[in-house]
Amino acid sequence: MPAQPKAIVEKILGTLGFAATVEEHKFGEDLMLDVKTEESGRLIGRQGQTLADLQYIVNRILFEQDQSAPKVMLDVGGYRGQARDALIKKAKEAADKVRRWGDIVELEPLNAFDRRIVHTALRDDPDVETQSVEVDGTEKKALLLRPKKH
Repeated sequence: MPAQPKAIVEKILGTLGFAATVEEHKFGEDLMLDVKTEESGRLIGRQGQTLADLQYIVNRILFEQDQSAPKVMLDVGGYRGQARDALIKKAKEAADKVRRWGDIVELEPLNAFDRRIVHTALRDDPDVETQSVEVDGTEKKALLLRPKKH
């Protein structure tokens, strides 16, 4: 039986006591589930951590049910979209510094989801390459932006 991402999210949110509706949207190869609730702040959490944790749990459940299931991205009240836009803007500003000065620029430690956004945003940049590096004392990794060797 194929995994049902929307139903899984609705069941988890209902079990946690959230009154919410969930809308499905295709996002490239992935699936975006947009959660509408009056308690968006509680569901997003500090710096999006609760939302990130919920997204991780949903993707683990889906993977256990069907290893070919698409990755699911959760959003609440447009939070992810705004955060993604801000992160892409920051990454492009850092890439401009790399181009201008030729130095390596390090972005703060990011979770895997956010690193993927930056890697994807700069993937086709002809002058800048990205690399994730370990950061002691955290499970997050920093991103280095450096000039591409031509």
